[in-house]
Amino acid sequence: MTKNAIGIIGMGWVGTSVAISILHRGICEELLLNDIKPELAVGEAMDLNHGSSFYPSTTVKAASIEDMVHCKAIVVTAGRGSVPGETRLDLLEGNLQIVKQISAKLTGFNGFLIVVANPVDVLTYFYQKYTGLESKKVIGTGTMLDTARLRSMIGHKLNVDAKSIHANVIGEHGDSEVVVWSEARIGGIRLADWQEWKPEYEKEIADKVRTAAYEIIKLKGATNHAIGLVTGTLLKWIFRGERRVVTLSSIISDVYGLSGVALSLPSLVSSHGIERVMEINMDKMEEEQLMHSAEVIKKAIESVDG
Repeated sequence: MTKNAIGIIGMGWVGTSVAISILHRGICEELLLNDIKPELAVGEAMDLNHGSSFYPSTTVKAASIEDMVHCKAIVVTAGRGSVPGETRLDLLEGNLQIVKQISAKLTGFNGFLIVVANPVDVLTYFYQKYTGLESKKVIGTGTMLDTARLRSMIGHKLNVDAKSIHANVIGEHGDSEVVVWSEARIGGIRLADWQEWKPEYEKEIADKVRTAAYEIIKLKGATNHAIGLVTGTLLKWIFRGERRVVTLSSIISDVYGLSGVALSLPSLVSSHGIERVMEINMDKMEEEQLMHSAEVIKKAIESVDG
C-alpha cells in the first residue's frame, strides 16, 4: 500500500469537487482518477496537474480501478445522479449494478472505501457485502452533509457561527432523516433555551435541510461543492487519526436494537476507521423516527438483495 495514495472512482461533478478538496488539504502524495469515460479522467488529471503550483505537491493521474488497490483510501462517487423530482432511493437499481462492477475489481484492496454515491446508505451496505472489507472501513458520507446544512441554517437564523452549534441529523441520508432537536446545543446551552430561538423554527429548518439537495439540483443540476468539502475533510481526519465524532453511515450492529442496516449515527472515526457507533439521548418521537428511517433503508436493501 503506497503511503497516502487516494483513488476517486467517478469524475463527474462530485468527483471533481472531491479531488479539488483533497488537493487543497495536501493529504496524499498520489491522487488517482477513474471514470467510465477514460478520456474524462485523463483530462481532469491534466487540468488538475496544471494547478500544481497552488496546492501541496501531489501527483495526479488517470488510472484503472485495478491500479487503485494499493491506495490507502478510495472514494466512490460513480453512479447516476438525481434529476429534478427523483428521490435518492429512486437511483438504487441502476447504481447497484455499478456497485457490483466496481467491487469485482477491488480484489486485494484493504484500505478505506468512502462511499458518496446515492442512495449512500444502501450502497454502503452493498459495497461492504460485495468487497468483504471490514465494516469499519466501508464508510458512507451519510448525514455528515445534512448535519453541516443543519448547523449552517441554525447559525444563519440566530447569527451564530455554525462551528459553535452542536446539532445532528441521523438515520437515512434522504427523506426519512431525523433531526435530533432535543439534544441540540449552542456552547453547551440547549437550543430550546437560547434566547432568540422559537419552536416553529424546527419544522422550517428541518424541511429546508431535507429538501436542500433537491432545490440545488433544480437550480444547477447537481450538488457537488459541499459534499466535496465533506469528503476531503473526512479523509484528512482519518489520515491524521484525529478521532472525530461525526454522523457517518456504516453497517451497524446492535445499536438501538438495530443490526444489519447501514445508516448514520454519531460515530468515532480514526485512522482505524469507524471505531464506535454511539447511542445518543433522544426523545420518544425522535426514537420512533429513527426506527422508521431504519425500516425505510432495510426495505430498500431487501428490494434488491438477491
